[in-house]
Amino acid sequence: MDNLKIVIHAPTPEALGRAQANVRNLLKLEPDAEIELVVNGPAVAMAVDITDTILLPRLMLCRNSLENQQLTAPKGAGVVPAAVQHLAHRQQQGWGYIRA
Repeated sequence: MDNLKIVIHAPTPEALGRAQANVRNLLKLEPDAEIELVVNGPAVAMAVDITDTILLPRLMLCRNSLENQQLTAPKGAGVVPAAVQHLAHRQQQGWGYIRA
């Protein structure tokens, strides 16, 4: 059976809190799952402070949101040109989508 592939989308600070718990809980049940935590909009301001070694390598930040808020991605996080584009491509590739 193929590994689970999921993108968890967090566009708001409230959603980011839920998304972080979703990632941790899912990895407990599916340790081999491929999970990306895609963050854009107002949630980016909180996401740049993430240092958790479980979350950081799965964190994908929207470049548009970073630039609009004059923020810098933390070392170890990924940056995508636009969250909406990344989410669409992942869904086209067969990844599941969850909005936290």
